[in-house]
Amino acid sequence: MPLAPLKQIPPSSHTHAISIMSSPQDESTRPLHGLEADAALRAILQGTAAETGHGFFSALVKNLAGALGTHGAWVTEYFPEKRRLRALAFWLDGQWVKDYEVDIAGTPCERVIDTARLVHFPDRILEIYPHEEELRQAGAVSYMGVPLQDQNGTILGHMAVIDRRPIPEEPRVHAIFQIFAARAAAELRRLRAEAEVREREETVGLLLGSAMDAIIELDDQLLITRVNPATEKVFRCQGAKMVGQSFRRFVSPADAARLTGLIADLDARPEGQRSLWIPGGLTACCPEGSSFPAEATLSRFELHHRTFTTVILRNVHDRVEAEQKIQSLTAETELLRKELQALYHDAALIGDSPALRQVLEEIAQVAPTDATVLIIGETGTGKELVARAIHQKSHRHERPLITVNCAAIPATLIESEFFGHEPGAFTGATKKREGRFALADKGTIFLDEIGELPLDLQAKLLRVLQEGEFEPVGSSHTKKVNVRVLAATNRDLSKAIREGRFREDLFYRLNVFPLWLPPLRERGDDVVRLASLFAKRFAAKMGRILEPLTADGARRLLTYNWPGNVRELQNVIERAVITAEADKLNLDRALPETSSIHRSPANNTASLPEAILSAKELEELERTNILRALDAAKWKVSGEKGAASLLGLNASTLSSRMKALKIQKPR
Repeated sequence: MPLAPLKQIPPSSHTHAISIMSSPQDESTRPLHGLEADAALRAILQGTAAETGHGFFSALVKNLAGALGTHGAWVTEYFPEKRRLRALAFWLDGQWVKDYEVDIAGTPCERVIDTARLVHFPDRILEIYPHEEELRQAGAVSYMGVPLQDQNGTILGHMAVIDRRPIPEEPRVHAIFQIFAARAAAELRRLRAEAEVREREETVGLLLGSAMDAIIELDDQLLITRVNPATEKVFRCQGAKMVGQSFRRFVSPADAARLTGLIADLDARPEGQRSLWIPGGLTACCPEGSSFPAEATLSRFELHHRTFTTVILRNVHDRVEAEQKIQSLTAETELLRKELQALYHDAALIGDSPALRQVLEEIAQVAPTDATVLIIGETGTGKELVARAIHQKSHRHERPLITVNCAAIPATLIESEFFGHEPGAFTGATKKREGRFALADKGTIFLDEIGELPLDLQAKLLRVLQEGEFEPVGSSHTKKVNVRVLAATNRDLSKAIREGRFREDLFYRLNVFPLWLPPLRERGDDVVRLASLFAKRFAAKMGRILEPLTADGARRLLTYNWPGNVRELQNVIERAVITAEADKLNLDRALPETSSIHRSPANNTASLPEAILSAKELEELERTNILRALDAAKWKVSGEKGAASLLGLNASTLSSRMKALKIQKPR
């Protein structure tokens, strides 16, 4: 059906034409008459009717150039941040110009964009833009352009034609131009909207795909409509097999029954608040029959008049198992702690001797302060127990007490143990590790056997004591800590200073409050009290009932020198309880002075004919001898002053004998 002739449409206030330097009309520049304009409009309409997207723009510019008789036409997209146009379709001299971009500065297109109006240069355009080389190369004489805008007036791009002859000012031509500009703008808006939708879908897809939690979309019948990749891993099932099934099949019967009530609760909530954390989680069920505990959230939303439910679900099996294990270990630890407390807690601090009372008074004085304490005493006198007593009576008692045995750590690792290290700080340092000082922050650190600390570490320890700061191994970052320092030694540090093995300035830093522990031999009747206490506790632990310590037994305990102090007393009494006969402590087997060690050929050759030992006695002899060496060496097996050195054995040989004799370090 032929189109009716267009009316002459005056330009609106928003898009009215700007016409510049028109020329007198002649035959070559005559305007299109009504029928020609109608034919041009019909040709453009027919040429673009079946096209959309980029195909539409190509058809438009080609038909537009043909209908208007121009040698060039193009449609562009505008990028305001760059002030550039990029051609969506460009028809010039019967062929396509591909990948065309232009900076609008100093071009007729700039006027179109900046004025947001149809701009028409009927003739002599090169006189207006003498420096526009692309127009010159194209041989352009005339130009007409119109902006492409959205509903808010934002410039999306433009449509333009150029010609090698004048383009007359013809209202019908302007009208045709603006009609198809509006059509082009609508198509450009549609393409941008599609691109935004695709971008959002891609973003959502990436978010869903990268999520570690299972995300499950349900319809109003709770049928699964979509799942993310993580769902397949969580349920060990292909997502395609889950889609279309009821979500109730993937939870326990009890949780399936809960869902109806939970969803009803959601629907009763105001818009924007329709999400909830499922209290207590739920039990998820895999198709192959296994199940696992899960944390889950529900949310409800409407889309296109349909209601959907989203379930976000996380497998917490490993966490629940870890929590249960932690609870179990915590309970076990607490049980062991109480057991150890029943056996050993404050054992070294039990007694009524004047020497011990002096120690207890000094503990009470210094504990509430933050003063550094140097605990001095022989091996086994209870230096660690004193340190624990000071910590427990201090205002830091709710913070940790970190214990470090300076003699038990290899010299190459002491710095790392003290201050921590960064990954790659040394061979084998694959992970970051916090040092003992960092762990003790706001609490107390106990440096046992401080006299064994290497000189190079003494300087770094001094800095921590003075400044409260250090650098982890392999790091340039300084850490600050607030730590109370307790130290202990059985060595004569004054002698070590004279010999150049201990820093004098560190000694004075540590010796703020010296606390001397008396050896057991100087505590009088405390020996008997402690022995009776240990006997009761070990007997109860072993399920035995023993007679009290006899007067003869007490005398023998009092006359022994106890070089290993309270620790040795514990070991002796434990052996006496183990070997007890007729409900009486067997001190004959337990006390070193009467044990087979004093009947060994090395110590008493003359007695050899009377001291023929059984295999069991020889084994007990060896065991007792090794235990004494270990006690004397503070359970240090190898190295200088280690038990192996005292026994004249290789460390590996001693370790093998300890394993064979089932000798383990007391906890």
